[in-house]
Amino acid sequence: MTHSPSGVPLKAPSPQAQATQIADALAVLRTEREGLAALEAALQDEAGLGGAFSRAVTLIGTLPGRLVVTGIGKSGHIARKIQATMASTGTPALFVHPAEASHGDLGMLQAGDAVIAFSNSGETTELGDIAAHTRRTGLPLLAVTSRAQSTLACAADIALTLPNMKEACPMGLAPTTSTTMQLAFGDALAVALLQQRGFTANDFGTYHPGGRLGMRLRTVRDLMRTGAAMPVGLPETPMRDVIMEMTHKALGCIGILDHNGLLAGLITDGDLRRALDLDLATTQAKDIMNRKPLTIGPDVFAVEALRVMNERDRPITSLFVLDATHKPLGVVHMHDLLRAGVG
Repeated sequence: MTHSPSGVPLKAPSPQAQATQIADALAVLRTEREGLAALEAALQDEAGLGGAFSRAVTLIGTLPGRLVVTGIGKSGHIARKIQATMASTGTPALFVHPAEASHGDLGMLQAGDAVIAFSNSGETTELGDIAAHTRRTGLPLLAVTSRAQSTLACAADIALTLPNMKEACPMGLAPTTSTTMQLAFGDALAVALLQQRGFTANDFGTYHPGGRLGMRLRTVRDLMRTGAAMPVGLPETPMRDVIMEMTHKALGCIGILDHNGLLAGLITDGDLRRALDLDLATTQAKDIMNRKPLTIGPDVFAVEALRVMNERDRPITSLFVLDATHKPLGVVHMHDLLRAGVG
């Protein structure tokens, strides 16, 4: 007998019990995979689900208002997830609980909105009030159900009828295959809308400013050091002053600007070490600078800047950030990227 980290004794199952458990799990996955395969086939039917899907994407993508997502029970949990995915990928969306809708939350629905309701049976009583409200007010109603002749599907402007497949539950009662299909279908709808809107990774970063993902989607502009924090000098700057500027700014480099303020070259710590044999009293910045330094643009993702720094045989720690005219806007340092959680 083994123990968990909390000290609870864990009894190992017999080989027979373990085999049965794994077989049960594989049967569930197999059944749900069959459901997804049926859904994929149905979406290829332009006269059936495929055509309804395209009409739904067009309608939602041109809404002047929001997509109101609703459902109850297990379908409600799926609906909440789909609403969150829609909202984070550029489709304005909110979830309205059908029971709460019957007690005042119908006021959340506005002109220009559309409702998409998830119900496997299409006969969910709790959806009655919100569906009736769309009929009274003329708001478009979309129904995601597995029964084409259900009350909800017949009432909808667009019926998105998913294949009616066997549930993975051995009793055929617990929503399993049906909710997996609903989830996959909702994701497909969200991604199709994302593509239609031309939603980009920059847009995604705007909606996800927090957490590790948000950090990885920040741009160089967000993290670069600017103004007086930039180590800069002129081609005629004496080496003694170059060293003082590099020491003071502590970025391991100095940008050498021409008399138009454009980057003419770069001196790094390595360049200084290679110049130790020169006469510091007579040597100027232009004598040892790299005239073709590696630079980066301000709107590049910070994670890409880190990749550029690391892809060389000898990683570099700083990159000057230039605008389209070759004028320095700032300097991005590897340590700043790592502190921001980019790595």
